[in-house]
Amino acid sequence: MHNPGNATPERFPAQERFADGAQFIAGRVAKGTSGRTHTVVDPATGEGVLTYELAGADEVDAAVAAARAAFPAWAGATPGERSDALHRFAAVVAERAEDFARAESLQCGKPLKLSRAFDVPGTIDNIAFFAGAARHLAGRSAGEYSGDHTSYVRREPIGVVGSVAPWNYPLQMAAWKILPAIAAGNTVVLKPAELTPLTSLLFARAATDAGLPDGVVNIVTGTGGEAGEHLVGHPDVAMTSFTGSTAVGRRVAEIATATVKRLHLELGGKAPFVVFDDADLDAAVNGAVAGALINTGQDCTAATRAYVQRPLYEAFVERTAALMETVRLGDPFAPGTDLGPLVSHAQRDRVAGFVDRARACARVVTGGEAPQGDLANGAYYRPTLIADAPQDSEVVQAEIFGPVLVVLPFDTDDEGIALANDTPYGLAASAWSRDVYRTGRATREIRAGCVWINDHIPIVSEMPHGGYKASGFGKDMSTYSFEEYTQIKHVMFDNTAVVRKDWHRTIFGDR
Repeated sequence: MHNPGNATPERFPAQERFADGAQFIAGRVAKGTSGRTHTVVDPATGEGVLTYELAGADEVDAAVAAARAAFPAWAGATPGERSDALHRFAAVVAERAEDFARAESLQCGKPLKLSRAFDVPGTIDNIAFFAGAARHLAGRSAGEYSGDHTSYVRREPIGVVGSVAPWNYPLQMAAWKILPAIAAGNTVVLKPAELTPLTSLLFARAATDAGLPDGVVNIVTGTGGEAGEHLVGHPDVAMTSFTGSTAVGRRVAEIATATVKRLHLELGGKAPFVVFDDADLDAAVNGAVAGALINTGQDCTAATRAYVQRPLYEAFVERTAALMETVRLGDPFAPGTDLGPLVSHAQRDRVAGFVDRARACARVVTGGEAPQGDLANGAYYRPTLIADAPQDSEVVQAEIFGPVLVVLPFDTDDEGIALANDTPYGLAASAWSRDVYRTGRATREIRAGCVWINDHIPIVSEMPHGGYKASGFGKDMSTYSFEEYTQIKHVMFDNTAVVRKDWHRTIFGDR
């Protein structure tokens, strides 16, 4: 790995920690051997930050072997021992919070103030939560269904977990994948997106520095087609956890099926934002802009489809456009920046393509272009509001993953809820009303894994996150996530201390 020389120490003070490679296996930094390199690019400037050797099948095999070797001792540790290790882990990450924040903003383009206020504190909170939750793993008794026997249930770790994380929240996704798995006694091999490996590597190093045994947390940084597919299909990987697009999720499921491993998928989203005619309009407008533009819209729970009841529709469009126009684009490291670039120029061009095609059937109220001037070299795109698109149009149905909000009117409550459900996705949604009966109905009838009421986007460690329909299955965060990373064993033993010859006769007859 080498540094092209464009990232200044002020922007990236932890740069020297990546000098020896972008793989972390059995507690040690290593280089890839695939023969191919990748350069992490600062999307705000288009300049290279670090170039590293990609992982190939050999690094995946080594990481899985390290995780497999570490599993018996880690699985055999007491809940208290695993909890203590995670508490130390949280303390190390907290000590290095600024390094994590700067690395996350540099590789993703998100404003540093967002990384400092949301990504890093949220990750520390996740570690602290699972440090406590590790001591509360328990099973439910199967009951005394046979008078001479006693039953109980063991909750056991699965083994080596192969996880694949996306590029939009690299640090938090690493935490969501790793923490419940290791708290439950599993070991992990994580493949981060090759665009954004920096904070995942810092995270694994922090785990080792906190005293977690070598091999419990491993990182392989390679392409999805090579390292990712090899990890998912590896016969010694007992479970795959994947977060990413629905299209890639289908491919992951296909590979995982061949080895009959457990599968956890958190896939795409197209979150509806339903505004009834008695809603607080100012609150809804502010919620829509914040919910649509969080992380430059690169969030699977972001508000993407606003359905507004007809009496409020025109005012909502006007006020939302006006508020979007006040959002300040700029250098992610500048204190006044509200919105950074998209993760790459390719992603910026993809978003622009959606908007350009939508002009044929809808009106672009504001935005719809890349800024010029000082920001022209970065992957920036202006906050964009599109109105009056048909429900079956691409811009309404497909996941754009950019700073774009589409607004459509509806007349009746029945229609609003039906439109909210009218996509293949079901990850998140919100409903806005002062009427508790309306919001109660929305929570029951909107088919999504999370429905916020008079808010959009808050996520906390104590509550589960996961989708319905094409948004996948399984839960991240909360104690519900332990259902993903553990398996249940029924244990039954005979209380009589007498040889049960009647069982033998039933099976074998008299002998």
